[in-house]
Amino acid sequence: MTAFNPLAIGPHTVQPPVVLAPMAGITNAPFRTLCREFSGGKGLFVSEMITTRALVERNEKTMQLVHFDETETPRSIQLYGVDPVTVGKAVRMIVDEDLADHIDLNFGCPVPKVTRKGGGSALPYKRPLLRAILNEAVSNAGDLPVTMKMRKGIDDDHITFLDAGRIAVEEGVTAIALHGRTAAQHYGGTADWDAIARLKEHVPEIPVLGNGDIWSADDALRMMRRTGCDGVVVGRGCLGRPWLFGDLVAAFEGKGAAATPTLREVADVMVRHARLLGEWIGDETRGVIDFRKHVAWYLKGFAVGSEMRKRLAVTSSLDELRAQLSALDLDQAWPAGADGPRGRTSGNNRVVLPDGWLKDPYDSAAVSADAELDTSGG
Repeated sequence: MTAFNPLAIGPHTVQPPVVLAPMAGITNAPFRTLCREFSGGKGLFVSEMITTRALVERNEKTMQLVHFDETETPRSIQLYGVDPVTVGKAVRMIVDEDLADHIDLNFGCPVPKVTRKGGGSALPYKRPLLRAILNEAVSNAGDLPVTMKMRKGIDDDHITFLDAGRIAVEEGVTAIALHGRTAAQHYGGTADWDAIARLKEHVPEIPVLGNGDIWSADDALRMMRRTGCDGVVVGRGCLGRPWLFGDLVAAFEGKGAAATPTLREVADVMVRHARLLGEWIGDETRGVIDFRKHVAWYLKGFAVGSEMRKRLAVTSSLDELRAQLSALDLDQAWPAGADGPRGRTSGNNRVVLPDGWLKDPYDSAAVSADAELDTSGG
């Protein structure tokens, strides 16, 4: 059993060195609560993406997304922005109003509505713009640690992660997480763990976290041993499986096997997840409706007929959800293969970029007035 050091994020010690990846529409307060409960409070659990413009303008939905349960510590917010001044204002607001204890910056999102404005995984290609944003964030953060999450690059012909890593170190970023895919790959193919190892060698001054294809606790251990990274960021592997964080804690502490819940136990978690969403939103029906997207992930591999899956996908109350679940064979054991890939797997997409974005990586790219997204959560 290899011993792994705790992960240091500024003044915060994360042990085991496991981080919940920010996922739009997923890693809200209810889901973070479930993951923390299964982990016994160990690990770091990051909010879904918060848009800097929406935060500065105090968008109602955004202000709800930056609310943390009193039991969450440290409070971790991920920010998305493309305008250095707006990013700086958002970070200063977080500091002045004590909204979080840690700020992560999103340079990894590959979705077209983000990259077409030069944001997410498109942004590190413009080295001066990346530097300006990191400078504004760090200089306004005070004692709060600033980290960043990124991809390898835009595509195989436009790789950015090594340059971006060096800029991050020079601008005072505390740690970097690398998803071992390009924006063009989206979530397809296999994550390049060798790139994570290269980044760790390139920026030995700060912690490097690996992300991509961690479907089990064993995968996390393998990634750390193979790459030498300082921690792991877990995203799609925990969809419909918040108990994965319990598995991760057990694996890093060298005790216990992976959880294999029966369908009855999974159903109980499903109902609790839906109830927490309703309480958080303030409306049971809206909570259950929001929960619907999780149903297929929770039921992956179980013998549940297509008609029943359709009925579960249109439930609109907790009583209805409980009734539908109670009609299943709840004594089913955890299915073989359910620990494997889940969530989006599409790849080889054309990356939508602003006109002329790839002409010169070193020009001082000016963002348009509408480049900042005005809504949060993706």
